[in-house]
Amino acid sequence: MENPIVLITGALTGIGRAAALAFAKDGARVVISGRRDEAGQKLLAELRHTGVEAEFWRADVRHEEDVRDFVDKTVARFGRLDVAVNNAGTEGKPGSVTEQTAESYAATFDTNVLGTLLSMKHELRVMLPQRHGSIVNISSTYGHLGGAGASLYAASKHAVEGLTRSAALEAAEFGVRVNVVAPGPIDTALLNRFTGTAERKADLVAGVPLQRMGRPEEIAQLIVFLASDKASFSTGATFAADGGKTAR
Repeated sequence: MENPIVLITGALTGIGRAAALAFAKDGARVVISGRRDEAGQKLLAELRHTGVEAEFWRADVRHEEDVRDFVDKTVARFGRLDVAVNNAGTEGKPGSVTEQTAESYAATFDTNVLGTLLSMKHELRVMLPQRHGSIVNISSTYGHLGGAGASLYAASKHAVEGLTRSAALEAAEFGVRVNVVAPGPIDTALLNRFTGTAERKADLVAGVPLQRMGRPEEIAQLIVFLASDKASFSTGATFAADGGKTAR
C-alpha cells in the first residue's frame, strides 16, 4: 500500500525510533507515541523534516484509556490504520527467579504483556472492519530461548509471542496479519540497563555467532518488510534477528 498510516508505540528510543524513521523514509504517514513529551516533539520535528505527515501523542500503554485515545486520534486524523508496531517495553528487574516479587512481576508484565494486549485490542478494533492491516509486535530471543537472570523478561516476551499467534489466528479471516520480531542483543539503552556493566554486555555479545550487537536500524528494516505487502503470506510467525543465536 502506498503511503500507509503507521502507528508505533514506544517510538521515542531504540528500535521504535529507528522504525519510525524507516517508515518515514518509505513515505509512510507516521504516528508515534511514548511517555515523554520533549522526546516526542523532537522526533516529531525530525519526521516532519523528512517531508512526511506525522503526529505525536503522549500515551502509556499500561492504561487502556491512553491506548484507546491514541488509536482513535490516529483514525480521526488519517481516516484509517494500516500498520501498527507494538514496541513499548521494559527490561524489568534482571535477576534470578528467587529474587523476583509480585511488584517486579507487575512492573514487567504490565508494560510488556498488558501493553501489547491493549494495543492489539484497539488496533484490531479498527483493522478488522477495514479488512486489512498488519501488526508487528516486538519480542526477544529470550522469549523462546529463556535465559539465566532474565526470568521475568523472558516470560513476558514468551507471552507476547503467544498473544501474537492467537491474534493472528483470530484476525486471518479478516485479511489482517499479526507477526512478531524477536531481536537478539541490540545496541540500545534497554540493553545497557539490562546488562548493567560493560563486562556483562561483552559476555552477552560473545554468545552471538556474528560476534557483534545488532543495530536498531537493522531491526527496523525487518519490521518495515513484515508490515508491507511483500510479506503478505506471513502471519502468526516469529522472525528472529539475532546474529545466529537461535541457530545454535
